[in-house]
Amino acid sequence: MKLPLASRTLNGLVASAALAYGASLVAQSVPDIPFDATVDLLKLPDNMYLGEVAGVASNSKGHIFVYTRTGAPGATVGSSRTFYKGGSRLFEFDQSGRFVREIGQGVYGFNFAQAARVDPQDNLWLVDQGSSNVMKFDSDGRLQLVLSRKPEAISVRPTAGGAGRGGAPPEGRGGVPPEGRGAQPDGRGAGGPPPEGRGPSNPGAGAPAAQTGGGRFGIPGPPGSGIPGDSFNRTADVTWDRAGNIYVADGASRTAGNARIAKFDKDGHFIRSWGSRGSDPGQFNGIRGIVIDAQGNLYVADAGNQRIQVFDSDGNLKSQIQNVGVPSALCITSGALQYLYSSNSNDPETLDNGEIYKIALDGRIIGKFGRAGKLPKEFGMVNSLDCRNENELLVGELTNWRVQKVTLRAAR
Repeated sequence: MKLPLASRTLNGLVASAALAYGASLVAQSVPDIPFDATVDLLKLPDNMYLGEVAGVASNSKGHIFVYTRTGAPGATVGSSRTFYKGGSRLFEFDQSGRFVREIGQGVYGFNFAQAARVDPQDNLWLVDQGSSNVMKFDSDGRLQLVLSRKPEAISVRPTAGGAGRGGAPPEGRGGVPPEGRGAQPDGRGAGGPPPEGRGPSNPGAGAPAAQTGGGRFGIPGPPGSGIPGDSFNRTADVTWDRAGNIYVADGASRTAGNARIAKFDKDGHFIRSWGSRGSDPGQFNGIRGIVIDAQGNLYVADAGNQRIQVFDSDGNLKSQIQNVGVPSALCITSGALQYLYSSNSNDPETLDNGEIYKIALDGRIIGKFGRAGKLPKEFGMVNSLDCRNENELLVGELTNWRVQKVTLRAAR
């Protein structure tokens, strides 16, 4: 079947871009960047501890926010559902690392922390993979906006004939908590995600098609394209453009569930989404991070396909960056000359890889630093990066239960 002209044109552009990037990166020798690290930056009160650090972010005052997985959530059994609460906590520290306060105690969506970001207005955004919520707090810690509904649909009253009320639990809705970014994710529950493909079709050979409209039901689309709107499944990350539009990386799993980017206006109204599950250009397989540059280009960590895909704000694919391992956590610097940092995080079973890459926005790899391990200046499943300053990073680790402050030094 002959592809439409638009699809053939996009495929040609993507192929050219991929070849250009591949040629430059394969030939490039990646230098090591010297760096220092502080592992005891954060000072917690007595008898208070960090768990897996899923999210770390800083605001314009230099205050540091840590969204951490602190234990199993409590559960309350309803008539046909189990309601989960707890499991993650949010801490604030000042610029010297001194503990300031805990925010959001008892918030309904704090289940299995995934990411923390601070927007240009110093609002704090939290992404929770367990509840699939994206939550916005103002600088005073007041909840301002919630995207998605917490998927509490576990059947608990089985009948003699089989599953309880409502049948078997929808896939990916409850049960065993998901693994972090550095892991090989499974479904969130006993069987993976809810039925896929509930959205408009995605024409073209791998080219992203914007899904417009709203509501919960649409024309069936490719696996992973999701339902138009904020019906998230294992949400991974969030970012915003200058107009305040919100971009949600929806789909951390490499095996099932959503695999898309969803765009909303500043008030949370759905605009469009793009992407589906696969390895073609514009498709995703385990999204782990999303950031945006000053020109409005989006950089998406497509971990399962071992690439960073670059889109414009309407979901048109522009290029991709490869040869940076499995991109797991992203951050982008501010200022006139921006840089992208991407972590090639180790998986839970090994201490392989673990380095963090510094990348120019045209795809050139500037250098790398660090490796997987347990010691200072080593990293254990990096799940989050914060880089307001080009040469100073905050690194959140899952398996080492800590935040390291990294300072890059000039090569001698």
